[in-house]
Amino acid sequence: MSKPGAIRPEIRYILYFAVFWAVLIGVVTYLFDRVDARNNNPNQQLVSHVRGGATEIELKANRQGHYLVDGSINNHSVTFILDTGATTVSISESVAQKAGLTRGRPGVAQTAAGKVKVWSTIIPELRLGDMRFTNVPGTISPAMDPDMVLLGMSVLSQLNFTQQSGVLTLSRETQ
Repeated sequence: MSKPGAIRPEIRYILYFAVFWAVLIGVVTYLFDRVDARNNNPNQQLVSHVRGGATEIELKANRQGHYLVDGSINNHSVTFILDTGATTVSISESVAQKAGLTRGRPGVAQTAAGKVKVWSTIIPELRLGDMRFTNVPGTISPAMDPDMVLLGMSVLSQLNFTQQSGVLTLSRETQ
Protein backbone atom coordinates (compact mmCIF):
# COMPACT_ATOMS: atom_id res chain seq x y z
CA MET A 1 0.00 0.00 0.00
CA SER A 2 1.21 3.51 -0.88
CA LYS A 3 1.90 6.21 1.61
CA PRO A 4 -0.86 8.82 1.89
CA GLY A 5 -0.18 11.70 -0.48
CA ALA A 6 2.40 9.75 -2.50
CA ILE A 7 2.10 9.69 -6.29
CA ARG A 8 1.73 6.26 -7.83
CA PRO A 9 4.68 5.25 -10.10
CA GLU A 10 2.58 5.15 -13.29
CA ILE A 11 1.23 8.65 -12.61
CA ARG A 12 4.77 9.89 -11.88
CA TYR A 13 5.93 8.40 -15.21
CA ILE A 14 3.10 10.19 -17.08
CA LEU A 15 3.99 13.50 -15.37
CA TYR A 16 7.70 13.14 -16.25
CA PHE A 17 6.71 12.30 -19.82
CA ALA A 18 4.43 15.37 -20.06
CA VAL A 19 7.05 17.69 -18.58
CA PHE A 20 9.73 16.32 -20.94
CA TRP A 21 7.55 16.97 -24.00
CA ALA A 22 6.46 20.41 -22.80
CA VAL A 23 10.09 21.46 -22.30
CA LEU A 24 11.12 19.98 -25.65
CA ILE A 25 8.31 21.76 -27.50
CA GLY A 26 9.21 25.02 -25.73
CA VAL A 27 12.88 24.77 -26.73
CA VAL A 28 12.05 23.87 -30.35
CA THR A 29 9.55 26.75 -30.57
CA TYR A 30 12.15 29.18 -29.20
CA LEU A 31 14.78 28.02 -31.70
CA PHE A 32 12.41 28.17 -34.69
CA ASP A 33 11.26 31.64 -33.62
CA ARG A 34 14.87 32.86 -33.62
CA VAL A 35 15.50 31.34 -37.07
CA ASP A 36 12.29 32.91 -38.40
CA ALA A 37 13.25 36.33 -37.01
CA ARG A 38 16.68 36.04 -38.65
CA ASN A 39 15.07 35.09 -41.98
CA ASN A 40 12.60 37.99 -41.74
CA ASN A 41 15.37 40.49 -40.94
CA PRO A 42 18.82 39.15 -41.83
CA ASN A 43 20.31 42.57 -40.97
CA GLN A 44 19.83 42.54 -37.20
CA GLN A 45 23.56 42.87 -36.47
CA LEU A 46 24.32 45.89 -38.64
CA VAL A 47 28.01 46.52 -39.33
CA SER A 48 29.28 49.73 -40.91
CA HIS A 49 32.53 49.89 -42.87
CA VAL A 50 34.54 52.92 -43.93
CA ARG A 51 35.91 52.56 -47.47
CA GLY A 52 37.47 55.31 -49.52
CA GLY A 53 36.04 58.18 -47.49
CA ALA A 54 32.51 56.71 -47.37
CA THR A 55 30.64 54.80 -44.70
CA GLU A 56 29.01 51.64 -46.11
CA ILE A 57 26.36 49.27 -44.89
CA GLU A 58 25.63 46.00 -46.66
CA LEU A 59 22.10 44.64 -46.41
CA LYS A 60 20.80 41.22 -47.38
CA ALA A 61 17.28 40.83 -48.74
CA ASN A 62 14.87 38.79 -46.62
CA ARG A 63 12.89 35.83 -47.99
CA GLN A 64 10.28 38.17 -49.48
CA GLY A 65 12.99 40.24 -51.24
CA HIS A 66 12.60 43.22 -48.90
CA TYR A 67 15.45 45.02 -47.22
CA LEU A 68 15.01 45.52 -43.49
CA VAL A 69 17.56 47.14 -41.23
CA ASP A 70 17.74 47.79 -37.51
CA GLY A 71 18.44 51.36 -36.47
CA SER A 72 17.10 54.02 -34.14
CA ILE A 73 14.98 57.15 -33.99
CA ASN A 74 15.92 59.43 -31.10
CA ASN A 75 17.73 56.49 -29.45
CA HIS A 76 14.60 54.30 -29.69
CA SER A 77 15.43 51.03 -31.48
CA VAL A 78 13.36 50.35 -34.60
CA THR A 79 13.41 48.12 -37.65
CA PHE A 80 13.23 50.07 -40.90
CA ILE A 81 11.78 48.74 -44.15
CA LEU A 82 13.54 50.43 -47.06
CA ASP A 83 10.91 51.98 -49.33
CA THR A 84 12.02 54.04 -52.31
CA GLY A 85 8.34 54.74 -53.04
CA ALA A 86 7.91 56.63 -49.76
CA THR A 87 8.68 60.35 -50.00
CA THR A 88 9.60 60.65 -46.33
CA VAL A 89 10.29 58.37 -43.38
CA SER A 90 6.84 57.12 -42.41
CA ILE A 91 6.33 56.12 -38.78
CA SER A 92 3.48 54.41 -36.99
CA GLU A 93 1.72 56.30 -34.20
CA SER A 94 3.06 53.80 -31.65
CA VAL A 95 6.72 54.22 -32.67
CA ALA A 96 6.31 58.00 -32.91
CA GLN A 97 5.08 58.15 -29.30
CA LYS A 98 7.91 55.90 -28.04
CA ALA A 99 10.49 58.00 -29.92
CA GLY A 100 9.08 61.26 -28.56
CA LEU A 101 8.00 62.67 -31.93
CA THR A 102 5.28 65.30 -32.12
CA ARG A 103 2.55 65.70 -34.69
CA GLY A 104 2.83 68.67 -37.02
CA ARG A 105 0.45 69.66 -39.79
CA PRO A 106 -2.20 67.15 -40.83
CA GLY A 107 -2.23 65.86 -44.37
CA VAL A 108 -3.24 62.99 -46.63
CA ALA A 109 -0.84 60.43 -48.12
CA GLN A 110 -1.47 58.13 -51.06
CA THR A 111 -0.42 54.57 -50.19
CA ALA A 112 -0.80 51.21 -51.87
CA ALA A 113 -3.88 50.73 -49.68
CA GLY A 114 -5.38 54.09 -50.65
CA LYS A 115 -5.44 57.52 -49.05
CA VAL A 116 -4.63 57.81 -45.33
CA LYS A 117 -4.50 60.70 -42.90
CA VAL A 118 -0.97 61.56 -41.70
CA TRP A 119 0.79 64.26 -39.69
CA SER A 120 4.12 65.81 -40.58
CA THR A 121 6.98 65.54 -38.11
CA ILE A 122 10.69 66.26 -37.91
CA ILE A 123 12.92 63.47 -36.64
CA PRO A 124 15.73 65.07 -34.62
CA GLU A 125 18.04 62.03 -34.96
CA LEU A 126 17.89 58.87 -37.05
CA ARG A 127 20.68 56.28 -37.08
CA LEU A 128 21.62 53.40 -39.36
CA GLY A 129 24.77 51.81 -37.98
CA ASP A 130 27.41 54.57 -37.94
CA MET A 131 25.34 56.80 -40.23
CA ARG A 132 23.59 59.65 -38.44
CA PHE A 133 20.89 61.85 -39.94
CA THR A 134 19.43 64.92 -38.24
CA ASN A 135 16.22 66.91 -38.67
CA VAL A 136 14.75 64.37 -41.08
CA PRO A 137 11.29 65.12 -42.53
CA GLY A 138 8.80 62.38 -41.73
CA THR A 139 5.15 61.53 -41.38
CA ILE A 140 3.24 59.90 -38.55
CA SER A 141 0.64 57.48 -39.84
CA PRO A 142 -1.89 56.02 -37.38
CA ALA A 143 -3.03 53.55 -40.07
CA MET A 144 0.34 51.73 -40.09
CA ASP A 145 1.13 48.53 -38.17
CA PRO A 146 2.27 49.46 -34.63
CA ASP A 147 5.99 48.64 -35.05
CA MET A 148 6.38 49.70 -38.68
CA VAL A 149 8.79 52.35 -39.94
CA LEU A 150 9.30 52.95 -43.67
CA LEU A 151 12.69 54.41 -44.50
CA GLY A 152 11.74 56.73 -47.33
CA MET A 153 13.52 59.10 -49.67
CA SER A 154 14.01 61.85 -47.07
CA VAL A 155 16.90 59.62 -45.88
CA LEU A 156 17.54 57.37 -48.89
CA SER A 157 18.17 60.35 -51.20
CA GLN A 158 21.22 61.16 -49.04
CA LEU A 159 22.74 57.73 -49.81
CA ASN A 160 24.26 55.98 -52.78
CA PHE A 161 22.94 52.49 -53.52
CA THR A 162 24.32 49.51 -55.36
CA GLN A 163 22.64 46.13 -55.56
CA GLN A 164 24.34 42.90 -56.53
CA SER A 165 23.48 39.23 -55.86
CA GLY A 166 20.80 39.99 -53.26
CA VAL A 167 23.02 42.44 -51.35
CA LEU A 168 22.19 46.14 -51.22
CA THR A 169 25.09 48.41 -50.33
CA LEU A 170 24.21 51.82 -48.90
CA SER A 171 27.03 54.34 -48.79
CA ARG A 172 27.39 57.91 -47.62
CA GLU A 173 30.35 60.20 -47.88
CA THR A 174 32.00 60.58 -44.47
CA GLN A 175 31.22 63.99 -43.08
